[in-house]
Amino acid sequence: MENSEGVKIESTVVTEEPLISALDIALFVVIIAVAYFWYFKRDKQSSSSEKKPYTIQPSSLSSIEQTSNSSFIKKLKSTGRSLVVFYGSQTGTAEEFAGRIAKEGARYKMKGMVADPEECDMADLVEMKEIQKSLAIFCIATYGEGDPTDNAMDFYEWLQNGDADLEGLNYAVFGLGNKTYEHYNEIAIYIDQRLEELGATRVHEIGLGDDDANIEDDFVSWKEKLWESVCSHYGIEETGEESNIRQYKLVDCSEVLPERIFSGEISRLKSYENQRFPFDVKNPYLSKIAVNRELHKSGDRSCMHIEFDIDGSKMRYDTGDHVAVYPKNSSELVDKIGELLNADLDAVFSLLNTDEESSKKHPFPCPCTYRTALTYYLDITSNPRTHIMKELIEYASDPKDQEKLKLMASSTPEGKKEFHEWILRDNRNIVHILEDLPSVKPDLDHLCELLPRLQCRYYSISSSPKVYPKSIHITAVLVNYTTSTNRVNKGVATNLLAQLIPTNDELPQPTIPIYIRRSQFRLPPKSQTPIIMIGPGTGLAPFRGFIQERDYARKEGREIGEMVLYFGCRKKDEDFIYENELQEYVANGTLTKLHLAFSRDQPEKKYVTHLLEQNADELWNIIGEKSGHLYVCGDARSMAKDVHSIIVKVVMEKGQMTNSQALNYVKKMEQQKRYSADVWS
Repeated sequence: MENSEGVKIESTVVTEEPLISALDIALFVVIIAVAYFWYFKRDKQSSSSEKKPYTIQPSSLSSIEQTSNSSFIKKLKSTGRSLVVFYGSQTGTAEEFAGRIAKEGARYKMKGMVADPEECDMADLVEMKEIQKSLAIFCIATYGEGDPTDNAMDFYEWLQNGDADLEGLNYAVFGLGNKTYEHYNEIAIYIDQRLEELGATRVHEIGLGDDDANIEDDFVSWKEKLWESVCSHYGIEETGEESNIRQYKLVDCSEVLPERIFSGEISRLKSYENQRFPFDVKNPYLSKIAVNRELHKSGDRSCMHIEFDIDGSKMRYDTGDHVAVYPKNSSELVDKIGELLNADLDAVFSLLNTDEESSKKHPFPCPCTYRTALTYYLDITSNPRTHIMKELIEYASDPKDQEKLKLMASSTPEGKKEFHEWILRDNRNIVHILEDLPSVKPDLDHLCELLPRLQCRYYSISSSPKVYPKSIHITAVLVNYTTSTNRVNKGVATNLLAQLIPTNDELPQPTIPIYIRRSQFRLPPKSQTPIIMIGPGTGLAPFRGFIQERDYARKEGREIGEMVLYFGCRKKDEDFIYENELQEYVANGTLTKLHLAFSRDQPEKKYVTHLLEQNADELWNIIGEKSGHLYVCGDARSMAKDVHSIIVKVVMEKGQMTNSQALNYVKKMEQQKRYSADVWS
């Protein structure tokens, strides 16, 4: 027989036994003995603890102490500070900007601190008025489809659901966004308006940074005007030139035992040797590469199909989710920095925050070697921001190099132009700068403090857990390009992945740290709902998972709705990825229609947007008459915008609506999750 959970239960014959057996008596004696021993041992420990002092390590703080530490007001008051800069950051840029503002506060007699809203009791904002000439600044990024960053989510919900009286709170907001996305800086705009609604006083107008253009320029311009407003509001004057005060101090760790030294772990020491569930941004899973194969048939470009093995990890994903991959910098670039600075990359060091009240003791896991820091923790391939140019000035021995750095660090039109051309247009990273300005020799520990953290890379998952529960698939284009200075820049993650080729022998398989990030990019709850998928290039990735999931449902005997896919690439014989799979889905009826655009197979370029315009009746039939879902994945800068415009036009013409009505119709589709976009710039 089976119980309600399907567990087999054996039938047995029951015979009568004495009420209390010898075994019961023996067990009772053992329990009494254990209880007696535990009681007197505890009493002894208790009395000895009164005589012997003890300490609790930070990682073992009690819940009471953690609550106390969450009060940023107490920290401000106890350290005589009046400025707190909160950050909502997904990639580290907002946190970096917050640190720069807090540091500059000293020039205006405002001692500042940086705070993570996730680690603070934000209800304490009501007490800011108790601190004389206090100011709260918010550097807030908008992430995804108008979402708060993970660490700002609780604060955002507190503002939405609460009605705190924030009269007496002085504030300013700088937003970090990207104009190629529809919900540009939506979270920062909301926070700015909501704080005012709750009675707070806006000291300076909101700043909106555009990462699609030059967010550094946007930030610097806003910051300069911010301090002018602060001086006017509080009646204070600038104290003089800003000094380059170090935030972290160097600690020699040459005597630290090898087992206490970080070697690339994100947070917990030895976390890759002793893997523990659950896996997340601070505790990634070290996954084996099960498959790594080329998808392009010919040509000089490369697109990889990679499968991560998650068998035994307890990790679960849904179709449409993203996987985060933690890359590492190439040893060639790391060695070059050591060579240029004549530094011992294998020396063990630590950077300790000079602000004892800060919750962030180190900029990255410490202690470690310089080689480890430059390989796993620091971004050495992106374009450095202007504040790094400013900090490098003191290390230039050649007056010409010094003047060039001063110019690029300035906010003058000439300086901005020089920075844009020499750094951004020519795509110089820190290695290129040290090569082209040979007299600049910064201390390696200071450089490690200045460089931003190396961030994980996100990829749309191109598989369905129904079909592949033990693996995660991604589709990634290898990034390699030549700059105007004839240097070859390589994508950090894709070039690492290209090297991780699994072998057929018994050698250890290549591994890489990953974790799953949840997405709102989801199939309709009902498998019968018709859908349109628009995904040129690697925008096909999540739709491969969608098709697999519907195909699985069909094979189970369930009814599935129409599936229409728009796919485009350059040439059919070169980069038509997953061609055989897609044709098979068409043949078995899972994929109702496959619309293809090969842009370079004919004299006039042909894109998926051209096909959409030609198939207006089909579009309206699914999204209008049948209330189907529409999905877009790929380039946000042009493709996604063009698709949006075409959809509005189709709704106008086929739905017989005005432009305003059509826009509202599409907006309602987005709100109902019937129009979803997974795009990047």
